[in-house]
Amino acid sequence: MRKRIALAAFVMLGACGQKSALQPVEGAALPPAPYGAAVQPTADELLAVEPTAAPDRSVELRTRSEEREDDPFELPPE
Repeated sequence: MRKRIALAAFVMLGACGQKSALQPVEGAALPPAPYGAAVQPTADELLAVEPTAAPDRSVELRTRSEEREDDPFELPPE
């Protein structure tokens, strides 16, 4: 019994990872073309992340604990 449940769980989990081309739902259309655009972007173009939306890290991560510097603006509540 447990083997069947485990097998069913693995089959369902494997189905979650299927990848296929994105298409609008039947009866629905893609959003209208942006103002001034000559052509309608495809679903893949609409899902592409611009570099400004997800910028790369520009600082090094700390590799060990360090004491914080004194912050003159960290004042207790009044």
